[in-house]
Amino acid sequence: MKTLHIARREKAPPGRVVDSTLRGALLWRAHATLGHMQPAASVETEGASRYASQQRPWLFNFLIAPMAVMAIGLVGGALSYLLRREGVDPAHGASIVALVTLPHAIYFLWGPITDFWMRRRTWLMLAAAAAAAAQLAAFHQPSLASPWAIGLMFLGLCFGGLVVAACGGIMGTLRSERSRRLAGSFYQSGSLAFGGLAVFLLVSLAERLPLGSLGWIVAAMIMLPSLAALAAPGQPALSEHTAREAASRIWQEFHSTFLRWEAIPYTLLITFPMCSGAMIGLLPGLAADYGVSGRQVAWMNGLAGALLMAAGAMSASLIPIRVRVPIAYLLAGLVNAATLAVLALGPLRPAVYFTSTVLYLFTIGTCYALFTGVALEFLGGSGKSGSSRYAIINSLGNIPVAYMEYLDGRSYAHWGPRAMPGADALLSAAGAALLLAHFVVSRRRRQSKPKSCDAA
Repeated sequence: MKTLHIARREKAPPGRVVDSTLRGALLWRAHATLGHMQPAASVETEGASRYASQQRPWLFNFLIAPMAVMAIGLVGGALSYLLRREGVDPAHGASIVALVTLPHAIYFLWGPITDFWMRRRTWLMLAAAAAAAAQLAAFHQPSLASPWAIGLMFLGLCFGGLVVAACGGIMGTLRSERSRRLAGSFYQSGSLAFGGLAVFLLVSLAERLPLGSLGWIVAAMIMLPSLAALAAPGQPALSEHTAREAASRIWQEFHSTFLRWEAIPYTLLITFPMCSGAMIGLLPGLAADYGVSGRQVAWMNGLAGALLMAAGAMSASLIPIRVRVPIAYLLAGLVNAATLAVLALGPLRPAVYFTSTVLYLFTIGTCYALFTGVALEFLGGSGKSGSSRYAIINSLGNIPVAYMEYLDGRSYAHWGPRAMPGADALLSAAGAALLLAHFVVSRRRRQSKPKSCDAA
């Protein structure tokens, strides 16, 4: 789930009490000028570790679980298997999967609702409860291929979009860069781990349990982790302004995030081919060309693959904060492209497939965690419209997955099995190198400006 956040803040000296009127003015100015600051200009405060513990970034391991169970575990993993067990033709099953996946790509159309009327953590729990009920009802239909079951699963994914939007809005309120990096790692590792666990449970228990019982398992895995939102950092109420004030503030935040020159490189970061993860779903189809058996694919690209990606996502939290997240993201993209070069240049043997796949899945987990960091940096602060802006940014991040899957498939059709990872590696490396040059040069320019001003 690409699935995937910073401005300087006014801070009173320790021990000083700030007048509430002045504090309100400072907060309004911070929101109004959010996008006119460099997103990456955030400076880690001395109390970063204390803030990180208070903001509990590890909670995002669980807050994203409801959508992960549905999008990765059910629709992306187990649904086609369950449909095949019911005698559904694979072609028809693929059409059902494609339809039920659609809400994950367009949830930005209704995700913004989580910015209004209730706190975002309340929206998250209500959406998870509704999604669990919809999936439970779907599994109690006579067949998962029936129109009612398909409609209910589709509805469940629609509610899941509210979970993702609310998560993004909550992450945008985290104040320290350390907290945001950790939140991005936990967000992605939790998504991959819960998704992999859901695939494992549904597939392994399908022979022993009826659909109704599997539905209770799915509902529990959706609902129970969402209760962690009760421990999420307190969010301010979002209905304190008149409609006119709210509209003005939302427009200012959208303008500050998207309608500025600094937004262009961030938009390219999330829409360029590097770190797309398109090969995750294509590697199993490539296995036969390298002499890998179906059982080996099930483990390597199933539960073991999910654990590898989760471990990679957590490794992103070890990158020093002084390394800007866009630069870390692009460097990880270059390493990830190199792992596919092993598959493209090596012989068609199982050992080459296993080596390249292990390295690829681990590094793509790191890339996904850093993508969340890039999205949060692009977002800046949550303000009034954090969920809305995060939903748009995250949806844009799904674009390279779609076009790289198509280009990788065309490469295989024209030039054979090695061309698929080769094309992905080449395009990813080229995009990462180009943007890396921009961010390195822009950083040097910003560092040289203070020196020039001092000299003047």
